[in-house]
Amino acid sequence: MTKKLLLAAITLLLTAGCIAQAQTLTPLTHQPPDGAGIGFLLTDGTVMFQGGNGNDWWKLTPDINGSYVHGTWSQLANLPSNYDPLYFASAVLSDGRLLIEGGEYNFGSFTLTNLGAIYDPRANTWTAVNPPTGWDYMGECPSVVLPNGHFLIGRKLDMQMAELDPATMQWTAMGFSGKSDFNAEEGWTLMPGGTVLTADVLTNPNSERYIPSMQQWISDGSTVANLQGPPAEGCIPYPGGQYCPPGEIGPAVLRPDGTVFATGARHLGASTGHTSVYHHGAGPTDPGTWIPGPDFPNNDDAGDNFAALLTNGKVLVEGNSGRFYEFDGTNLTPTLFSNGGSLLVLPTGEVIVGGSEVYTASGSYIQPWTPAISIFPSTVVRGQSYTIFGRQFNGLSQAAGYGDENETATNYPLVRIKNVATGHIFYAKTHDHSTMAVATGGVPTFTHFDVPAGMETGPSTLVVVANGIPSHPVNITVN
Repeated sequence: MTKKLLLAAITLLLTAGCIAQAQTLTPLTHQPPDGAGIGFLLTDGTVMFQGGNGNDWWKLTPDINGSYVHGTWSQLANLPSNYDPLYFASAVLSDGRLLIEGGEYNFGSFTLTNLGAIYDPRANTWTAVNPPTGWDYMGECPSVVLPNGHFLIGRKLDMQMAELDPATMQWTAMGFSGKSDFNAEEGWTLMPGGTVLTADVLTNPNSERYIPSMQQWISDGSTVANLQGPPAEGCIPYPGGQYCPPGEIGPAVLRPDGTVFATGARHLGASTGHTSVYHHGAGPTDPGTWIPGPDFPNNDDAGDNFAALLTNGKVLVEGNSGRFYEFDGTNLTPTLFSNGGSLLVLPTGEVIVGGSEVYTASGSYIQPWTPAISIFPSTVVRGQSYTIFGRQFNGLSQAAGYGDENETATNYPLVRIKNVATGHIFYAKTHDHSTMAVATGGVPTFTHFDVPAGMETGPSTLVVVANGIPSHPVNITVN
């Protein structure tokens, strides 16, 4: 081998080594006891997963050093006995409860169920939730938590929407609100300013945005690239008639620069899935613009799959091949292969994959993306509740997306306390945040937190974490 070829070979090996070390997938030391479906980050720092049986649920608690890889599992309460959903609407609410609504399947049967339930972490109980008046079905529905904390959901087979007030658990019918096509297979992305963006599936490549202050949808232009794939199945009978699916779409995630990266499924005749990038308009009702993004390599696509916002600002997308991709604003770069499953941003900045492994990316956040603490208690007492004030407590994005249902947003603040003497980590349950908006900038925000009764006392540091990004630590004393 010539010297020139040898140097080229060495360079190639070093480059390959750098690529291999840029991202890692680490299996959990303790695998989920009954497998793991969709997962949710609770406001006490634990992660809650649906078990393989469907109506059983499990909690992953990080170890004393804050590691989720070495965390432990414990079983939680089962869902109501008549409810075992697959593919449903979901959200962690401002008060810390987990709400799930509808489902394409119930106990494995296609039903477009209108059942729902809400989980209270304090009591470890599920309570059935009645559907909106007149909704004899729901199915797998798009949903979002609005800045005021209300849960907005769209019924699958038409344009109807309803809004739930978690304080009263009462639904308000929102009607059709000018929606141009039905809600089936769409994903809803919460935008800065509180509007909600969607790429239509039935009338693709049209996009729309919901303006909560007007209770109205407005047109938001063409996605240009076709993001819709073919139907995953033929027409299916259900109690209300025939359901003929329009096709699938991929997840859409808001990035720190204010753009939305929207991904697609392979449409008929296409060899790969397309993507598109949305730039919002100047005002809340001004239309935005779409620019075609990079196609998926490897004949891949992301129809009905998960994505998460990494703390370095890139979007992690799970391809249907099992390969991960990272989008940096320009390039869609393939990384590692995985066993797949739901993606969830952890308070550590890692992403838990399918409840069984943790994805760690290279790079990090920059200071403007971090939460900032302004007013805090310098001394706290175990078992007591306090209020903490600052800015950007909800992060810059929901930090999660899916083709339509399976919402796993993490745009709410967590409080993490570290004991100075031992280095041990504790999470204080947060609740009743001032807002559920994203990218709030300089607007003051606050949350309440409950100091764990069993945590260690003494000098400690406290940070507020949003979407895996921590604030600058402040010094407190735990008594």
